[in-house]
Amino acid sequence: MKGGLKQDFEISLLSLPAQFYTMSTISPFKALRPRPELAKQLASRPYDVLNSKEAREEALGNPYSFLHITKSEIDLPEDIDIHTQVVYDKAKENIEAFIQRGILFREDKPCYYIYQLVMNGRSQTGLVAASSVDDYEQDIIKKHEFTRPEKEQDRINHITTTGAQTGNVFLAYRNVADIDNIIEQWKDSHKPVYDFVADDGISHTIWVISDDAIIDNISGLFKKVVPHTYIADGHHRAASAAKVRKGLGNRATEAANWFLTTLFPANQLYIMDYNRVVKDLNGLDEAAFLEKLGESFDVEKVSGAFSPENLHQFGMYLNKQWYRLTARKGTYTEDPIGVLDVTILSQLVLNKLLGIKDQRTDKRIDFVGGIRGLGELEKRVDSGEMTVAFSLHPVTIQQLFDIADSGNVMPPKSTWFEPKLRDGLLTHLIYQ
Repeated sequence: MKGGLKQDFEISLLSLPAQFYTMSTISPFKALRPRPELAKQLASRPYDVLNSKEAREEALGNPYSFLHITKSEIDLPEDIDIHTQVVYDKAKENIEAFIQRGILFREDKPCYYIYQLVMNGRSQTGLVAASSVDDYEQDIIKKHEFTRPEKEQDRINHITTTGAQTGNVFLAYRNVADIDNIIEQWKDSHKPVYDFVADDGISHTIWVISDDAIIDNISGLFKKVVPHTYIADGHHRAASAAKVRKGLGNRATEAANWFLTTLFPANQLYIMDYNRVVKDLNGLDEAAFLEKLGESFDVEKVSGAFSPENLHQFGMYLNKQWYRLTARKGTYTEDPIGVLDVTILSQLVLNKLLGIKDQRTDKRIDFVGGIRGLGELEKRVDSGEMTVAFSLHPVTIQQLFDIADSGNVMPPKSTWFEPKLRDGLLTHLIYQ
């Protein structure tokens, strides 16, 4: 902003009640990060998008892969219970070995970091920072999903044992031109410390912001003009960080008051569909299930995999056949939650017909991110592992903000953001 415009903007901010402009607290931190020449080999896909078998295959022949830390069961017998303490102890052993061997090193001073991703020619840039656990607990950091207890406990055990927050929480905020300008100017005038294209074709570029004046300016802007941030991806990681601090009690370090986040302006984000697969038809045969669906939906057979083109439309794959389901008017409400497609599917199909009351804990349902494509839904059903699959229309970022602001939550696993941040490039330590 120039001259008078900036002055007028600041005056208008100062005229607001304090709770509207001193809310979001972020901090620079001393990242644990890889030597530049090892960044591509070390960086790994997030721990929660890979199962153990996929992690073993991905890390095969790569002793530098961060999966040795985030999915440390890959270095243990294949039949091991991945939630046993032996697995977390192995993760601690591996991260300590990476540090001792100089694969990972600790930043000399607290810094902010810029993380740019490019996927299919589309670029998005975020600020990597430590966000306040207090902000999380006081709902300054907004949530839109409940969490699953077993997934929380896994991260709690991993963080407590290793002393490292290896999983990045993906936060969104409403755009602020001054913050955008600082980040773009730093990118234009400084060389990145990491710049590589991963095997999946997504490019990852990271800059270190080490200048104290710039750091202070960024921190101050968030406190002035970002009243809330919103968890886009990483509810379990954020909840776990808060519970780790609580569990440590008076043993908690200052670093445990913060957790690893990357903050993205809303206009740069891309949300994909987040689909569902279900093990059985809750005692119904195929004909009875289709008949009951017809009470709330127009049900039509379609040729080939079907990705919904409009809101309130769903794809369904059952017995090697795709269907288009269109929810009828009057079968759902128009409030911010009720109008969501994930809510419509949850209420009219998963709950009413399939008897799935709590998607967070019911073992009969699983979730498939849109990045895996509709072919993954077909594969899960055709293999006999699952019986029926549903494809959904993506939620919008504005819907996410509206729901979080209203204090409501979406059904579990409503949003899938791409591209994903890589684990291992920037880690936050809570014991040092």
